[in-house]
Amino acid sequence: MSETLFTPLKAGNIALKNRVVMAPLTRNRADDTAGTVFDRHAEYYAQRASAGLLITEGAQISAEGKGYIQTPGIHTPEQVAAWRKVTDAVHARGGKIVIQLWHVGRISHSSLLPDGQAPVSPSAIAAEAKTFTHAGFETTSTPRALETDEIARVLADYAHAAQSAREAGFDGVEIHAANGYLVEQFLKDGANQRQDDYGGSVENRARFLFQVLEAVLTVWEPGNVGIRLSPFTTVNGISESDPVATYTPVIKRLDSYGLAYLHMIEGQTGGARDGAFDDLRQLWTGAYMGNNGYDRASALERTETGAVDLVAFGRPYIANPDLVERLAADAPLNMGDTATYYGGGDEGYTDYPVLQTA
Repeated sequence: MSETLFTPLKAGNIALKNRVVMAPLTRNRADDTAGTVFDRHAEYYAQRASAGLLITEGAQISAEGKGYIQTPGIHTPEQVAAWRKVTDAVHARGGKIVIQLWHVGRISHSSLLPDGQAPVSPSAIAAEAKTFTHAGFETTSTPRALETDEIARVLADYAHAAQSAREAGFDGVEIHAANGYLVEQFLKDGANQRQDDYGGSVENRARFLFQVLEAVLTVWEPGNVGIRLSPFTTVNGISESDPVATYTPVIKRLDSYGLAYLHMIEGQTGGARDGAFDDLRQLWTGAYMGNNGYDRASALERTETGAVDLVAFGRPYIANPDLVERLAADAPLNMGDTATYYGGGDEGYTDYPVLQTA
């Protein structure tokens, strides 16, 4: 079998040395008050710089966008300065890195938000999901519906976060429009029961997504912007009555922008690879990134056939900083310690061995 997986690819404006991508992985190790990353984050990402592309853990675009303890932001000067250490470390190792822009919407808890306010969402519909607070895993708070005249404020937050990412030295940004967070809450009909221009038809429900994209494109060229979608997932209490009908026009329109890549969760996030994701993939003419349960064999096969151009690996990257080298050599993978996936310090974060020392 040919090993297309390890060959270069240009994703929009971003030249990648291979098609292996580190997926965004929330690890809950940022400063909880300031939302800043630490020096250990620079080491963590730099250790994984042999990937064709690193996508950071989600970084909230504003204090309102926070949904879990100890997650980083990308909206204050202190956060920009801290992330700059990460991008410098990755670039020194010859890597490329984009930051995922994140607003969790209703997947939050009032205890995590300024003045104990309610989370925001397109509609005041509880997610019936859990989030990670200082008290442990708690049920998310019931959100309030964003007023129509508030949406401009949220769009300005996306533009500001995109500018902050540029100042921090990233190679681009990824808009998180998946996994039941704010952009997807607008897009999917289970969370959106609005009666204004942002609810009802697919065109209206997709309006917020495209306005977010346009806001980001005031800062970045399209070839430096990726977008993450999860048409078939029901994670975080999200639902959509007809994913194919909703996402077909959305992907067709997104394709016209000339973006860096489309990052698709193929089926249920972290679960079954079901749904017509390969049919939707055919609508996309740019670089296409598949994500969901890939192993070496499936990554080699699907890049070779052109079913995907890039493969995003999540959990394997936690325990294998040299995942590209291990995949290329068909070497065994380290097993991750699930007890250290979320929270903590260096243990289970920067101390996994590479092949030369294993």
